[in-house]
Amino acid sequence: MPAALVVGHGRVGAILAGLLAAAGWQVTGIRRHPDGRHVPGVTVHAGDVTRPSRWPAIPDHLDAVFYLVGGGHGGEAAHRAAYVDGLVATLDELVRRSVGLGRLLLASSTAVYGQRDGSWVDEGSPTDPPDVRGAILLEAEGVARGGPAPAVSVRLGGIYGPTPGRLVEQVRRGQATVGTASAEHTNRIHVADAARALAHLASGTGPAPCYLAVDDRPAPRAEVLRWLATTLGAPPPPVDPGRPPPRSDKRCANARLRASGFRVAYPSFAEGYRAVLGLSGTAPGG
Repeated sequence: MPAALVVGHGRVGAILAGLLAAAGWQVTGIRRHPDGRHVPGVTVHAGDVTRPSRWPAIPDHLDAVFYLVGGGHGGEAAHRAAYVDGLVATLDELVRRSVGLGRLLLASSTAVYGQRDGSWVDEGSPTDPPDVRGAILLEAEGVARGGPAPAVSVRLGGIYGPTPGRLVEQVRRGQATVGTASAEHTNRIHVADAARALAHLASGTGPAPCYLAVDDRPAPRAEVLRWLATTLGAPPPPVDPGRPPPRSDKRCANARLRASGFRVAYPSFAEGYRAVLGLSGTAPGG
């Protein structure tokens, strides 16, 4: 039975753990504050990535370690503690415990790209993060590459679902606005597809060191907001001439992920938000 450690057992991690368990994996999750939910085949422990020496016992061989920790809404210190310091501490602790490691999968982000012209980017495109979070994530990717196991950095787009979330509420309340300076493309992935992509890359043979995990169609932010307004029966989002230009504007391509045999269940924001809003059934589990 293959074994996995999911460090950061949050929204994506919980779905991922369920997928792996259903596929016959032994799954151990680490979460700062476990919520008490039980999934057959999944054991979740309370743990802090900055103090992994306090973690309880974990399997002595792990076919896959998923590092899915986020920095929340904190500043530079919080991001560094989560993405870099926590990853270093986690890997050091696994080595100290002499855990056999098969593969490390790091949840990174499309925030590592800083293109501003709406151009297409892929895994070989230059990375020039527009903000400190993107820079720290890029640093974390370097830590993963230099770690004790073959590493795969998975650059996720903006994750949404399974519940409506803040953007939908802003549109519903008429609080979302569009700017005039740029088309401002968005790159998204439904939470179920994000988890499925991670599970897929853990099981495949000979993965590349980096993948972009986004849906099939980047879309201008204004198009997303107007579609949501129409679907919700809300007023169209007003144009705000004072809205600051985006820090980056790019269209992320998922060709490498598709070439590995993976297909998203929600090819664009429209299919994904229909599911989120309960307009097209429930999200698939695998």
